[in-house]
Amino acid sequence: MNFSRKTAPNVIRLGAVFGDGCFDITKAIGDDLLEFPRVVFTIEEVLQVKDGLQLLEEQLRGLQRASSGIQSYLFNISDVSLHAPIMRPAKLIGIGLNYKDHIEETQAKTPTEPLLFAMYANAIIGPEDSIVIPQISQKIDYEAELAVVMGRRARHVSVENAIDYVAGYTIVNDVSARDLQRNDGQWLRAKSTETFAPMGPFLVTKEELGTGDGLSIQLRLNGQTMQNSNTRNLLFKVPDLISHISKSLTLEVGDVISTGTPGGVGHARNPQVFMRPGDVVEVEIERIGVLRNSVVDYD
Repeated sequence: MNFSRKTAPNVIRLGAVFGDGCFDITKAIGDDLLEFPRVVFTIEEVLQVKDGLQLLEEQLRGLQRASSGIQSYLFNISDVSLHAPIMRPAKLIGIGLNYKDHIEETQAKTPTEPLLFAMYANAIIGPEDSIVIPQISQKIDYEAELAVVMGRRARHVSVENAIDYVAGYTIVNDVSARDLQRNDGQWLRAKSTETFAPMGPFLVTKEELGTGDGLSIQLRLNGQTMQNSNTRNLLFKVPDLISHISKSLTLEVGDVISTGTPGGVGHARNPQVFMRPGDVVEVEIERIGVLRNSVVDYD
């Protein structure tokens, strides 16, 4: 996780869920408790070090087994503010129409290959940050999505080898301005408005989640379940997406692919449901956690 202490909110540090608390990796490396090529403050910096994530994982497992001399590096989760795992990816790529039930509810044609669209990093916010309703739209929808974070540079990658290039997985709420999406005839502005890409709360490695298949995915709006599915229902699986994208775009370390949303989105309901100021939206994916954000009006 990327986090900051609530007593020093502008100082971002790198941490890990360690037992019931947050373990300060940045401090542990600085104090030589962990051996690492350099002090790192974000997950992006770790990914730039060859096999950096795997190295840290191995050492953290060793500390867990030893469980001594680590108390000064542990904080209660309630004492820290979590940030998006990847705050400024070079590419944030969305996938459209990738669950059968979402295709059916939108009465769209089933794609024969992954449908890609671009989102900008300015839209990324972290857990507990606010989604802001912009002045130019009042039809703001939610989309629960599993997101893939790249750990190696990938170009012309085969489906069989694609997972070798993955660092891990997180959650993205692909917030969408449906009126802008309809009026523009394409998706960039509707998806990249400020605060429209909540991400988090954690990055969970591929060693833990494999291909990301078979994970329950759910979205709740003000406590009511609106989306409820499983990543086994993805039309194009994670290896398919990486292979397909890498044939036209070089995927760089830290790039994020948001893999698409299941059925239950607001604009396809009767009556339609859009997010309003005061709402709370939660996306939960099995073994990753809960991404929670409030909704506020433009100030």
